[in-house]
Amino acid sequence: MSYSQMAQLEFLNALNSIKSEAELMEFKNLVAHYFAQKAQKGIDALWDNGSINEETIEQWGAEHMRTPYRYASHRS
Repeated sequence: MSYSQMAQLEFLNALNSIKSEAELMEFKNLVAHYFAQKAQKGIDALWDNGSINEETIEQWGAEHMRTPYRYASHRS
């Protein structure tokens, strides 16, 4: 069994114990917090090794990375 499959089973077991909307929200917040911490550690590592700096972050803030939508000329 792969680690991914084991993780899925653990999640299902945890979800099976949720009995209320409040518990569901708490679980969702715990998972979100876990992944936010992982992202922050990754960003900190990039900062520490010089891959990003304050200028990089300022550039990111000024970027407009919207998906260009193309509308068909024969829209109804």
